[in-house]
Formats: sequence, C-alpha cells, structure tokens
Amino acid sequence: PPSFSTNSLNPTHNMSGKLNTVLLDKAVEDILKYAAGEKITKSGVTMKGKKRNFVETVEAQISLKNYDPQRDKRFSGTFKLPTVPRPNLKCCVLGNARDVETAQRLNIDAMSVEDLKKLNKNKKLVKKLAKRYDFFVASDNMIKQVPRLLGPGLTKAGKFPAVLASGEDMQEKVDELKATIKFQMKKVMCLNVSVGNVSQDKKDIIVNIQLAANFLASLLKKNWQNIGGIYIKSTMGPPTQIYF
Repeated sequence: PPSFSTNSLNPTHNMSGKLNTVLLDKAVEDILKYAAGEKITKSGVTMKGKKRNFVETVEAQISLKNYDPQRDKRFSGTFKLPTVPRPNLKCCVLGNARDVETAQRLNIDAMSVEDLKKLNKNKKLVKKLAKRYDFFVASDNMIKQVPRLLGPGLTKAGKFPAVLASGEDMQEKVDELKATIKFQMKKVMCLNVSVGNVSQDKKDIIVNIQLAANFLASLLKKNWQNIGGIYIKSTMGPPTQIYF
C-alpha cells in the first residue's frame, strides 16, 4: 500500500478541517483539567479528575464508516506531527561501532552486529528485543543485514528499523520518528493514535489532533465521509466525542 509523506499531501491547507474548533478546544481543556486533578462537567455530571504519577498520553480513537475492510483498498500512511506526542518512546539503534558510539553519547540504546549475532536468531530473544523498544533505527550499511542476523522477528512485530542514511543526524532522526504517527488499516473499523500528552500546551495538542484527523481523511476513499466519529481521551481520563 502507498505510504504518503507530508510532502505529497498538505493537510494543513485547511487546518481545522471538519472539526468544530469550539468543541475541540473545550474537549482538550477538559482533558488537561481532569489530568491535573481538577473538576470537569460532562453531560451535566461533575467529575473529579486525578493527577497520575506518570505523564498521560492524549489519544484519538477514530471509527470508520462506509468502509469495507475486506473489499476496499487497505490504506497506510505516516505523518510527522509538529510536536512529539510520546517523548518517552524507547528507541534502539542498530549499527556499526561508530553508530553505537554516537548513540551512547546521545544516551540512546544501541546494538552492534556482534550484539545481534549473540541472539543467534533465537525467536524468543528476538521477540523480547522487539518488545523492549518502541522502534528501531539502523544505519544504511546495517539495514540489509538485519533479516539475516535476526530473522523475521522485528518485521512480524511491525518494528522493522527505519533507515539512518549516512550523514543524517541521529538525534534528529530519532526525534522525527517519535513525532511520526502511522495509520494502517487492518481488519478493524477503529483506529487509535497518540496525538499528544498532558504536559503539552493546549494549542499544541489541538494542532496535532487537527493535522492527524485531516491526514487520515486524506488517506480515505471518501475522505471525511468515511469517518464515523472521533473521540479523544487521556490514558486514564474519560473519552469526549469531537466529531459526529
């Protein structure tokens, strides 16, 4: 399936898209208040929030309509948001000695060819490795060796490494990947995507939500007509519908 980059589509040209900005503003404000332990009112009911001992993620839950996952073309696309929704995502760099050294200097976990060889293509160990990290980056001289060294484990987990081209800044690449969201149609009619976290400014979260929704609409055959509803919520907070 085609993967669109931000260059080929510009969801920003109509920033707010079909989302009601007043509704969206209020929903994000309530999410932040609830996460800070303040009171909010939902459908006439007052609810007291609770401050958690971790930074909650703000996620969008999107249901599709007039879409047949069996018959219609599967879609897949990635989009880089202006601000990172989940800064704590764990990355591991797979590279040569120089890459490993660079990664260590930047405080990023890394593994060399020797480290990967030690796993001996053991399915359990590769699965464990895939579980330990949210995403992987491999230098261009290493990427071809990954399947040979690890087998299909990372691909199966949907975590095949992104390529770090020679001369590309490692920190910038990792930050870019942390800010990138992915929509992929599987057999379900509901999609979940991280669009922010409760330590961010309200306006940054709003922009991320608008861009994510517009981008998803641009991937769908009938655009917004294929979106049935959008809810947003923090990890532990109640959901609020922002698109009907």
